[in-house]
Amino acid sequence: MKKRKIRDFVRSLKFRLILICMMVGIVSGHVIRIGILQAYEKRAVSVRNIDILSQGKILANQIVDTGYVYDTSSEAITAQLEQLSQIYDGRVMIIDSTFRIIKDTYDLDTNKIIISEEVVKSFSGKGREISNYDARNRYIETLVPLVYTDAEPEQQEVIGVILISVSTDYIEANVEYLRNRALIFQVVMAVALFAIVVWLSVRITRPLKRMSKCIEEIQTGYGDSDGTLMIDEYTETMQVSEKFNKLYSRMKMLDDSRQEFVSNVSHELKTPLTSMKVLADSLNGQDNVPVELYRDFMQDIGNEIERENKIINDLLSLVKMDKSASDLNITSVNINEMVEQILKRLRPIAEKQHVELVLESFRPVTAEIDEVKLTLAITNLIENGIKYNKEEGWVHVSLNADHQYFYVKVDDSGIGIPKDSLEHIYERFYRVDKSHSREIGGTGLGLAITRNAILMHRGAIKVFSTEGEGTMFTVRIPLNYIA
Repeated sequence: MKKRKIRDFVRSLKFRLILICMMVGIVSGHVIRIGILQAYEKRAVSVRNIDILSQGKILANQIVDTGYVYDTSSEAITAQLEQLSQIYDGRVMIIDSTFRIIKDTYDLDTNKIIISEEVVKSFSGKGREISNYDARNRYIETLVPLVYTDAEPEQQEVIGVILISVSTDYIEANVEYLRNRALIFQVVMAVALFAIVVWLSVRITRPLKRMSKCIEEIQTGYGDSDGTLMIDEYTETMQVSEKFNKLYSRMKMLDDSRQEFVSNVSHELKTPLTSMKVLADSLNGQDNVPVELYRDFMQDIGNEIERENKIINDLLSLVKMDKSASDLNITSVNINEMVEQILKRLRPIAEKQHVELVLESFRPVTAEIDEVKLTLAITNLIENGIKYNKEEGWVHVSLNADHQYFYVKVDDSGIGIPKDSLEHIYERFYRVDKSHSREIGGTGLGLAITRNAILMHRGAIKVFSTEGEGTMFTVRIPLNYIA
C-alpha cells in the first residue's frame, strides 16, 4: 500500500509540477551564478589590465626621457619600478633592443636574454602594447614598448620593452568569496522556491481534485451533485467540465433509451405470447369446441407466432446494424438494377393494396455499397409507402446522381405523419398509429433499421410529410465508400 501511494504520488501532476519548477529554478540559478561570477572575473581582470597599462605607459615615457635603457643608475626610476611591483604584487622587467634584461625587480634574471613571442611582437609592432591573461596560472602579462614619442610615426623606433607580470590571486580570492556567498544564497532561494512551488502546486491541482470528487459523486449518486460538473477556475477545467456534461447527458440519454428499448422489447414480445395464451386458455376451457372455432383460434395463434417471428427477425437485423462499419461487405453495385429488383419484389404487395408503383431513373448509377443492407433499407421505405397508403394511391421512386453522391427519393400519397411525430419516427418500436401498425403487421423497427444502414454507408436520410397528404423520404449515399 505504501509503495502504491509513493508510485501514485510520483505519477501525479503535483509531483511533476514541483519537479519541473525546482529543476528550472535550480538550473537557472546555477547558470546565473556562474554567469555573474565569470562576468565579475572578466571585468576585474579588464580593470586591472587597464590600470597596469596606464601606469606602464607613464613609466615608459619617463624611462625614455631619462635614458634609463642605456643607464640604469637613475634611483627615481628604479624606485618607481619597485613601487609599481609592490602595488600590483607583480614583477617588472626592462628589456633593451638586444633582448637583454637590464632591470628585474625580482633581481633574478638581470642581464639575461629573453626571447618570447610577445617580446618579439612588441619590438616589431611599432609601439603596440600587448596584454595577455593566463587564467590557469592567474596572472596578467603586459608589454609596453619604449618609443621616442617626439619622432615622426614612420621614424619611431622601439628601443626597449617594459614587461609587467601581475598576479590575479586577489581577484580569484574575491571570486571564491562571491562563489561561496552565491551558493549560500542559492540554497536559501532553493528552499524558498520549494515552499512556494509546493504551495502553488496544491493550489493549481485543487480544482482537479474537486473535479474528481464531483465525478465520483455523480457516479455513486451521493453528495450534493445535481448531475452536472462545473469547475471554472481555469479555462481548461471549464472546457473539460463542458465536455463531461455533454458526455454525461449523452450517456444518460443512451441509458434511458436502453431502458426504454428493453421495456419496449419486453412489451412487444410479451403481447403476442399473451394473445396466444389467452387463445389457448379459451380452447382448453371449453368442451366440444367446434372445428370452425378451433380453426379460427389456431389461425389467430399462427398469426401471433408470425408476428413474434417478425419482431425477432427485425431485432436481429437491428443488432447487426448496430455493429461497426467494418462488418460491411462493400462491392461495386449497379444501383439501377438493385432498385428495379426491389420494386419487382414489392409490386405484388402494391397491386394487392391497389397502389401504383412507379420508378424513375435519370441516369445510370454505380456505387460502392453493401447491397444486402442497403436493399433492406430502401425496401423498408418503399414497403412503408405501400402499406401506409390510401386506396388507389401511388408510390413514386426516383434515382439520380451527381459526381459525388447518388440520391433515392420515395414519395407517396399515403396517410402522412403528424408534425410532432417526425422527430421520433427513427426510434425503435415507435409507431405513429399503433392500432393501424399492428393491423398491417408493423414492428416499429423498420425505420430504425433503415436509418442505421444509411448511416453505416456515411449517408443521410431526410423526411418531409404532411398529415393526410403523403410522405417523402430522401436518401443520399456516397458513390465511393470511405472507411
